[in-house]
Amino acid sequence: MKMPDLLKLSPLLNDLRRYKAEWLPPDLIAGLSVAAVQVPTAMAYATLAGFSPEIGLYSSILPVIVYAFFGTSKQLVVGPDAATSAMVASLVAPLAAGDPTKYVAFSAALSSVAGLLMIAGGVLRMGFFVNFFARPILVGFLNGIAISIIAGQMGKFLGIAIHKHDFIPSILELVSRLRETHLLTVTIGVSTVLMLAALRRLAPKAPASLIALLVASIGLFYLGGAHSGVTLVGSIPAGLPHLGLPFIGYHAGQGILVGALGLVIVSFTSGMLTARSFAARAGQTIDPNHEMWAIGAANLAAGLSGSFAVTGADSRTAVNASSGNKTQLSSVFAAIATGAVAACLSGPLGYLPVSALSAVLIFSACQLVDLASGRELHRIDPFEFKLSVFTTAAVLLMGVLPGVAISILVAIVILLKRIYQPHDTVLGSVPGLEGHNDVSLSGESTTVPGILVWRFEGPLVFFNADYFKTRLRYVVDQAAEKPRWLVLSLEAVSQVDATGIKAFEETNTEMRARGIGVLLARPKSYMRRLREFTGIAQEDVFMTIHSAREAALLRDAEKSSQEPQA
Repeated sequence: MKMPDLLKLSPLLNDLRRYKAEWLPPDLIAGLSVAAVQVPTAMAYATLAGFSPEIGLYSSILPVIVYAFFGTSKQLVVGPDAATSAMVASLVAPLAAGDPTKYVAFSAALSSVAGLLMIAGGVLRMGFFVNFFARPILVGFLNGIAISIIAGQMGKFLGIAIHKHDFIPSILELVSRLRETHLLTVTIGVSTVLMLAALRRLAPKAPASLIALLVASIGLFYLGGAHSGVTLVGSIPAGLPHLGLPFIGYHAGQGILVGALGLVIVSFTSGMLTARSFAARAGQTIDPNHEMWAIGAANLAAGLSGSFAVTGADSRTAVNASSGNKTQLSSVFAAIATGAVAACLSGPLGYLPVSALSAVLIFSACQLVDLASGRELHRIDPFEFKLSVFTTAAVLLMGVLPGVAISILVAIVILLKRIYQPHDTVLGSVPGLEGHNDVSLSGESTTVPGILVWRFEGPLVFFNADYFKTRLRYVVDQAAEKPRWLVLSLEAVSQVDATGIKAFEETNTEMRARGIGVLLARPKSYMRRLREFTGIAQEDVFMTIHSAREAALLRDAEKSSQEPQA
């Protein structure tokens, strides 16, 4: 590969070619700051995904380095997050059937397959699909994930061993066993949450999770440590991840492939939203196709290093940006620092209280709950608000992947319905507005007697051609005065297929049989073929509604002048 091609492939290498010495301190500080947040949160998300804590550290080493070299965002830090961790747990647990070895292998395979799919999607320039993940579904999905995380962590937070996993059964079991709450465990959990909230408010740039977990561990040590009845993380093996291909077998591979498709949607969409958000603040642009395969490469690296799926991490990206990083070298420093912790400092991590880790997850999940967006959706479109609530309920009751799949299906059905029955309107003169506008805008709107101007505001294709004809007949029949002329305003007809052209032909024939002349106004350039197939003459096509209306009036006048005088 030529050097220019390699530089285009790796934005970081391009930055390193022109790297300035004064950029090193901010990149190093940002990297260490990210690592301070990354270590505790990665461990917490590992427990959420069903792994031992060191797997979370592994997911924050090689994948972070891979994305740093290939990503187009200068701020984005990849790693495990709430949505992907919850999804991994929901997808892998049924396949592994309680076997820890299979659980790790299936998770690595899931991440690898999702990574390969994203790499292929990026090469095929499929990054545009992120724009089709409707906002109500995304808001509802994140709310559902947040609530399920909070519910799933409450047992550890209270010191109760919950055996049920589904949302409703786990809630019912928790309520029935509240009397088993361990007082010191819940005290540590509540204290950790309060400390996280205080640090977020008073010192937003501080590594709140790291500080809170250190305080919780030190406090527990003075209260008796392992003899206090509080569950600890326990022994964490020191070392770095081993590279290798996970072997899962053919039958498990089928289930992994289906799950990977859902993981691609969640991982890529979440990562792109984070990358775009921070890039917009910095006045930078993001290439979605490049990002798709870069995030895919990071997930492939996660699978090959025996960890689990990653995406753009909001909290770590925010720390990276607020620390003033200059290049993605900061992510490389963060990964190296995380690797050093995994290799040399795993012993002290074993003394972390499990309830404190649960508190970190619960606090992070609370940040995902987006009530403000829900209220905004309700103001903009009550239906989209209902779709968001439906998505939340579907995720909670049916699981992550089925819930999202059903919600997307419902959104597609509604979109097709709106295309099937687009808005249409009669146009006329509206007081205070120039040109021809929707007469329903004002009770004082007027139309020219005998001339009906009608606009169909959507594509005219095979599945709504009959609706077009039905609506047009209705409008003509409901006119206060039988029209002599029908002016079809076509500026809002975005697409026409063969069935749509046939609908025009049948409309033209039917209206003329009823003594109504048909004129076309403001057709798009591709509609020139309408004349060839619909029998509409060149002189019946006009570039403006005004010229079509004036032509109709002129033809009426010529017809009147040619009629014999009584």
